[in-house]
Amino acid sequence: MLEIRPTCEHCNKALPNTSTEAMICSFECTYCKECALEIFENVCPSCSGNFVARPIRPKKLIENYPASAKPIFKPKDLEKARINSNTFKNISPEKR
Repeated sequence: MLEIRPTCEHCNKALPNTSTEAMICSFECTYCKECALEIFENVCPSCSGNFVARPIRPKKLIENYPASAKPIFKPKDLEKARINSNTFKNISPEKR
Protein backbone atom coordinates (compact mmCIF):
# COMPACT_ATOMS: atom_id res chain seq x y z
CA MET A 1 0.00 0.00 0.00
CA LEU A 2 1.32 3.45 -0.89
CA GLU A 3 2.38 5.73 1.96
CA ILE A 4 0.84 8.79 0.26
CA ARG A 5 3.64 11.07 1.46
CA PRO A 6 2.50 14.56 2.46
CA THR A 7 5.09 16.79 0.76
CA CYS A 8 7.42 17.18 -2.19
CA GLU A 9 10.81 15.76 -1.25
CA HIS A 10 12.63 18.60 -3.04
CA CYS A 11 10.67 21.82 -2.40
CA ASN A 12 8.51 20.68 0.54
CA LYS A 13 5.24 21.74 -1.16
CA ALA A 14 2.20 20.25 0.56
CA LEU A 15 0.83 17.25 -1.34
CA PRO A 16 -2.17 15.95 0.62
CA ASN A 17 -3.93 12.75 -0.41
CA THR A 18 -6.30 14.72 -2.66
CA SER A 19 -3.53 16.54 -4.53
CA THR A 20 -3.47 16.18 -8.30
CA GLU A 21 0.05 17.68 -8.28
CA ALA A 22 1.77 14.67 -6.69
CA MET A 23 4.09 12.54 -8.80
CA ILE A 24 5.85 9.32 -7.73
CA CYS A 25 8.49 6.95 -9.08
CA SER A 26 8.44 3.18 -8.61
CA PHE A 27 10.13 3.57 -5.20
CA GLU A 28 7.48 6.11 -4.17
CA CYS A 29 9.85 9.07 -4.17
CA THR A 30 7.32 11.89 -4.11
CA TYR A 31 7.59 15.23 -5.89
CA CYS A 32 5.25 17.96 -7.03
CA LYS A 33 4.63 18.19 -10.78
CA GLU A 34 6.83 21.25 -11.13
CA CYS A 35 9.85 19.54 -9.57
CA ALA A 36 9.24 16.15 -11.21
CA LEU A 37 8.64 17.40 -14.73
CA GLU A 38 10.34 20.79 -14.98
CA ILE A 39 13.34 20.51 -12.68
CA PHE A 40 14.07 16.77 -12.92
CA GLU A 41 12.65 16.36 -16.45
CA ASN A 42 10.77 13.14 -15.64
CA VAL A 43 13.91 11.44 -14.29
CA CYS A 44 13.86 10.59 -10.59
CA PRO A 45 17.01 12.06 -9.05
CA SER A 46 17.26 9.06 -6.71
CA CYS A 47 16.67 6.03 -8.94
CA SER A 48 16.61 7.48 -12.50
CA GLY A 49 13.15 6.03 -13.08
CA ASN A 50 10.23 8.01 -14.48
CA PHE A 51 7.35 9.66 -12.67
CA VAL A 52 3.62 8.98 -12.81
CA ALA A 53 0.70 10.76 -11.18
CA ARG A 54 0.20 9.51 -7.64
CA PRO A 55 -3.25 7.99 -7.15
CA ILE A 56 -5.69 9.49 -4.67
CA ARG A 57 -6.89 7.17 -1.94
CA PRO A 58 -10.71 7.18 -1.88
CA LYS A 59 -12.36 9.09 0.96
CA LYS A 60 -14.13 5.96 2.21
CA LEU A 61 -10.74 4.25 2.76
CA ILE A 62 -8.57 7.11 4.02
CA GLU A 63 -9.87 6.79 7.59
CA ASN A 64 -8.88 3.12 7.86
CA TYR A 65 -5.78 3.51 5.68
CA PRO A 66 -4.51 7.02 6.40
CA ALA A 67 -1.96 8.87 4.32
CA SER A 68 1.45 9.36 5.89
CA ALA A 69 1.87 12.42 8.07
CA LYS A 70 5.68 12.16 8.04
CA PRO A 71 7.26 14.51 5.51
CA ILE A 72 10.43 13.46 3.71
CA PHE A 73 12.33 16.63 2.84
CA LYS A 74 15.61 15.89 1.05
CA PRO A 75 16.35 18.72 -1.39
CA LYS A 76 18.51 17.46 -4.24
CA ASP A 77 21.82 18.84 -5.47
CA LEU A 78 20.59 20.47 -8.67
CA GLU A 79 23.88 20.07 -10.53
CA LYS A 80 23.95 16.31 -9.86
CA ALA A 81 20.24 16.08 -10.70
CA ARG A 82 20.82 17.95 -13.99
CA ILE A 83 23.58 15.50 -14.97
CA ASN A 84 21.29 12.58 -14.08
CA SER A 85 18.38 14.07 -16.04
CA ASN A 86 20.56 14.76 -19.08
CA THR A 87 21.83 11.18 -19.00
CA PHE A 88 18.38 9.56 -18.94
CA LYS A 89 15.69 11.96 -20.17
CA ASN A 90 15.97 10.89 -23.81
CA ILE A 91 15.87 7.18 -22.95
CA SER A 92 12.39 5.75 -22.58
CA PRO A 93 11.71 4.55 -19.02
CA GLU A 94 11.48 0.88 -20.02
CA LYS A 95 15.02 1.06 -21.47
CA ARG A 96 16.78 2.96 -18.66
